[in-house]
Amino acid sequence: MIVAVIDDLIFRSRIHAAAESAGAALTVLPSTADAAALRDAAPSLVLVDLGAPAAIDRIRDLRALPGPPATIVAFVSHVRADLIVAAREAGADRVLARSAFVAELPALMRREPAAP
Repeated sequence: MIVAVIDDLIFRSRIHAAAESAGAALTVLPSTADAAALRDAAPSLVLVDLGAPAAIDRIRDLRALPGPPATIVAFVSHVRADLIVAAREAGADRVLARSAFVAELPALMRREPAAP
């Protein structure tokens, strides 16, 4: 299961389209989702929009959940160095600029590692 924690409607539609194209199971949660909603979704991959309120808190919530850890891929404007550092410190596995995230989205939906 792939979970996207996102409020931005444009990116939400891009993620939905990529999931549909790849045949991936996707659940979209708002940035205000609590830890219980994240746990109940049982994600293996979580996509987090760092531009959303409380995004860093959601990453921390995910890292605190029992069970196998989900892979967390966060994305943000490349000029937000503060959020990039905070996401890494909170436990994000990868932090991508929005443009790189869009380019890697099909591979993420297929759960294939992107080329370095």
